[in-house]
Amino acid sequence: MNESADQNAMPAAAPAATTGSPSASSPGRRTLFDLLAISLGTGLGIGFVPKAPGTFGSLLGPPLVIATQKSDLPLSVLSVVIVVFCLLGIPICSRASRALGKHDPGEVVYDEVAAFWLVFLPQLVTGTPITWQHTIAGFVLFRIFDISKPWPVSRLERLPGGLGIMADDLAAGMLAGAVLFVLPL
Repeated sequence: MNESADQNAMPAAAPAATTGSPSASSPGRRTLFDLLAISLGTGLGIGFVPKAPGTFGSLLGPPLVIATQKSDLPLSVLSVVIVVFCLLGIPICSRASRALGKHDPGEVVYDEVAAFWLVFLPQLVTGTPITWQHTIAGFVLFRIFDISKPWPVSRLERLPGGLGIMADDLAAGMLAGAVLFVLPL
């Protein structure tokens, strides 16, 4: 397949990632798995908002975690849910990134959503209800750490593919969770 055919297929699309792998689809030739990864990776499309997609995507995290906490899952099951959700983010973010033809595209917000498992991890482990004060403080703290990317968050962002996309946000979530844990709320 030549490049001019790809460019003619979707002239307004970003150029495809050049990873050399067969799964690195061009934006004009997406597979079902590409579309699924884009759908999940963009938070069912929320990542396509034109301004501040990471902030809008982050709005999905707290309700997901709070709903899960209210389901009263045993801690062992909750731990599996958190680990699986975070690990699935690596291939989802990798595939969505390749399908969108960008490295760490702003539209991919799965990483922001996943980070809230770590923002509220102390409350989940201790069984402390996540109050509206926790929710607001956790959201603000996470956005501060995610945007400012202090060390080591900035370093993790350099990891390849979906691992780097996920790792920096999970680290920002851990920092926000640590600060939230010591706040007198």
